Amino acid sequence: MKASMKLIILNKFIVYGCVLGVVIIIFSCQHKKEFADQIIVGKIWTANTGQPWAEALAICGDSIVAIGQMQEVLQWKNEKTTVTTYDSAQLILPGFIDTHTHFVEAGYALASVQLREAKTKQEFIQRIADFAKTQKEGEWILGGNWDHENWGGELPDRNWIDAVTPHNPVWVTRLDGHMALANSLALKAAGIDEQVKDIAGGTFVRDKSGRLTGVLKDNATGQVGNVVPPSSHEADDHALQMAMNYVAAQGVTSAHNVYGYNEVFERAHQKNKLITRIYDCQMLNNWRELKSKIDRQGRGDKWLKIGGLKAFVDGSLGSHTAAFFKPYTDVPTDSGFFINPEEQLYRLTKSADSAGLQVMIHAIGDKAIHSLLTIFEKIEKENGDKDRRFRIEHLQHIAPGDISRLAPLKIIASMQPYHAIDDGRWAEKIIGYERCKTTYAFKSLMDAGTMVSFGSDWPVAPATPLEGIYAAVTRRTLDDKNPNGWFPKQKISVEQALMAYTLHGAYASFDEKIKGSLETGKLADLVVLDQNIFSVAPEKIRDIKVLKTIVGGKIVFERK
Repeated sequence: MKASMKLIILNKFIVYGCVLGVVIIIFSCQHKKEFADQIIVGKIWTANTGQPWAEALAICGDSIVAIGQMQEVLQWKNEKTTVTTYDSAQLILPGFIDTHTHFVEAGYALASVQLREAKTKQEFIQRIADFAKTQKEGEWILGGNWDHENWGGELPDRNWIDAVTPHNPVWVTRLDGHMALANSLALKAAGIDEQVKDIAGGTFVRDKSGRLTGVLKDNATGQVGNVVPPSSHEADDHALQMAMNYVAAQGVTSAHNVYGYNEVFERAHQKNKLITRIYDCQMLNNWRELKSKIDRQGRGDKWLKIGGLKAFVDGSLGSHTAAFFKPYTDVPTDSGFFINPEEQLYRLTKSADSAGLQVMIHAIGDKAIHSLLTIFEKIEKENGDKDRRFRIEHLQHIAPGDISRLAPLKIIASMQPYHAIDDGRWAEKIIGYERCKTTYAFKSLMDAGTMVSFGSDWPVAPATPLEGIYAAVTRRTLDDKNPNGWFPKQKISVEQALMAYTLHGAYASFDEKIKGSLETGKLADLVVLDQNIFSVAPEKIRDIKVLKTIVGGKIVFERK
């Protein structure tokens, strides 16, 4: 027999053998009886458009093995299966995914001086004074998250706090992270004196006499931040644990850490201590290091994943560093600025995209958003069509003509709805009525076909998805001065907001095949609410409580 004929016969045997093997495996699987570790019965919203509602789901290990009608799911029950039944007034949802956090930093913020709720200059000073009394001499006072709009818009001054912090350097940030206040000790530690000059993308704020006030904006903040003593591994690990416990109580099962503290997550993962799934990102200028790391060890697993890169176009609205085409309404000589040059952003983004990495860039003002869209469009043409999932972080004040540009490029709008009801208290006096029409334009973007994911920007805003949903659905500002909604045409439905916090959040990190909805084969990440969010009055959504949070089939939070 010729060698060629022998080869043909051999190949046929191999093919037939493979087919027979597959048939045997399928037959065996169909006749193998498995039982669930637990079954959950109740009113279930799945985020699966093909089966939006279910009566029960079954969990084996960390995954869902069945979901649907109760009688179908109960076939997975045996004497060892735990069955938990929830009241018909309660609701089971996929676990919330927060697509924008500064996760470990937020853990630290939970234990730092609390300035966000300071309503007056006097309260701001007193809170720092009281906190300083609890610190050892020489310890830095950090965090804070102050909001000068709470007391009318006057920026704080180091003169306010020098007398109450004589032995502690102070470096407290505005809640947006784009502006911070240093006392005189902190300025001295950083070597900053009255002769310091402003730098590109940053400002050293001075009073009318030219004296440094201690407030630094954007790129200038690095001069103090660089001299803050590094934290210990133990302190970082504790901050991570505090952050995970906090978000678990809010129903968050996955979080995107936009940059910083990368090693902290790796240590926790190695010790099997993660109870929150993390998509851990780095800064864009580190794309080579990230690509090399992925080439060596892969992108991670269902607990800790890498592959994202973060950068900035501009600053923030509250700091007057967001970049606009026209000047700020309250400061006609100021229209904000770019933190990073456009050419640099283009070059780094194109390189990172060519390397197969996901790029997510902060853009807040209409000029910054317009510029970034142009950069993304150019790279799309030059690098070719692929599933890249560019993200614009915040996308707060988009020009009307740019709303339709995202969907054709499949750009994800990674937005934070709580900011709308926070900034909505004062945004109009800063940028005027017309520009506010498309501020936090959730509905316009969704109507244009844009994929919108939601997050918090924690600790800039609280990591509380129920408050975020309330914000997106009602747009009632925190001061209750807009009971019908601040620019109500941008309101969205409860279902749209939930999708942005679940399945769309998973899509934003290329994880929609394993989480984001409650479906057979996906991870058993879910949250139980004490009320049906679809039934309560919209203004009552923020009063709903999380009863239980489950990650991978295990309870990580339970309300007592």
